[in-house]
Amino acid sequence: MVLSNYTKEFKYNWQLAAPVMLGMLGHTFVQFIDNVMVGQLGTAELAAVSLGNSFMFIAMSIGIGFSTAITPLVAEAHTAKDFTQGKSAFKHGLFLCTVLGITLFLMVYFAKPLMYLMKQPIEVVELAIPYLDLVAFSLIPLVVFQAIKQFSDGMSMTRYPMYATLLANIVNVVLNYVLIFGKFGFPELGIVGAAYGTLASRFVMVVYLWWLLKGKETSKHYVTHIKFFVLDKLMIKKLFSLGTPSAMQMFFEVAIFTAAIWLSGLLGKNSQAANQIALNLSSMTFMVAMGLSVASMIRVGNQKGLQNYKALRRIAFSIFLLGTILAVGFALLFFAFHNQLPKLYVDLDDTKNLIDNTEVITIASKLMIAAAIFQISDSLQVVVLGALRGLQDVKIPTIITFISYWLVGFPISWFLGKEAAYASFGIWLGLLAGLTTAAILLYIRFNYLTKKLIDSKHGTS
Repeated sequence: MVLSNYTKEFKYNWQLAAPVMLGMLGHTFVQFIDNVMVGQLGTAELAAVSLGNSFMFIAMSIGIGFSTAITPLVAEAHTAKDFTQGKSAFKHGLFLCTVLGITLFLMVYFAKPLMYLMKQPIEVVELAIPYLDLVAFSLIPLVVFQAIKQFSDGMSMTRYPMYATLLANIVNVVLNYVLIFGKFGFPELGIVGAAYGTLASRFVMVVYLWWLLKGKETSKHYVTHIKFFVLDKLMIKKLFSLGTPSAMQMFFEVAIFTAAIWLSGLLGKNSQAANQIALNLSSMTFMVAMGLSVASMIRVGNQKGLQNYKALRRIAFSIFLLGTILAVGFALLFFAFHNQLPKLYVDLDDTKNLIDNTEVITIASKLMIAAAIFQISDSLQVVVLGALRGLQDVKIPTIITFISYWLVGFPISWFLGKEAAYASFGIWLGLLAGLTTAAILLYIRFNYLTKKLIDSKHGTS
């Protein structure tokens, strides 16, 4: 094995992944800004945003996971110069994502009473409900944006969703500052102000990305003159068969992190706020791995089309290696600054809430050590999952993710996350176990499939 065979691919892999990473980081940065600004109001407010977003994460995972079906279909049609098929994949994807966005909004909206049944701190629930009303409505523009973004990625126009996300972040920061704290004569709305910021920024994202694509010669005919309700059953079926397993894979992973939010809520508002800090910081590094996962899906898909399975395996391993190197870097960063990073989220000069804020930082600092350890597992499992999607292998990986997170990870979080055991740290040990199991099993699956493809080609040649 010559290392340069793998490292020579790094530059191209990075070029492909970087715009996707920045776009993904943009989504997370919206939440980071919300958390940092809301954290200045107090730990109950930060815990309320955490609880409200826990419902959002589940809905978002289904919407984002389903929308990934659009990319390979558009990419395939674009490579084959089949405009009709490409436009059909986009139109039907957009239709299904719009319906899904509305459905997810209604599900989250009517699920709010569950908060009272989940034994969460009552002051946190009462703050979370008005916040969730507005943020739930933002699911509609978010899932519609995802449909347009996945089309754009499939056309290899990965920069434009990134521009739209960056603009949305600017809108979000400005509106948050003005509405949370009541600046420039605006009312002081607290965490509801953060919800208005998120909602407005997501509408801006959709309109701006569509406007950008409408202005480009390559894409304008795809995104204009769409007969939205003239539908083809075959294309809908194709999108469903690709999108549903991907949505389930994302759902199983995101749901265990959401369960961690709920389990930490049983320990009190400070544990929940600390969990939110560690989760928010981890999700930012996870978006880097997600960018590599998309690069992995695209490059493996290309080599599969060419039936060049040895190159496919080498390129995939080069992405796995790059992902691992970056993950080790993030792990060292989290470990080195595990005491400092949580301090970004709370106001230590706030004497009224000083005891709560200090407790939140103490818990979050311990969780950052667990987060540092699972960087490698988390990165590897999502990058390998991308490679398996490139091979269009979606059913077995869905079963693997379910087993890893719900039969291995969740029981450990449940048993070790009790006050009498390891409390919040125990919850995160369960997350670590689930992610590590997923990384190992998905890697074994990819290794088996690629060797089988190479052997079958040699067997027939």
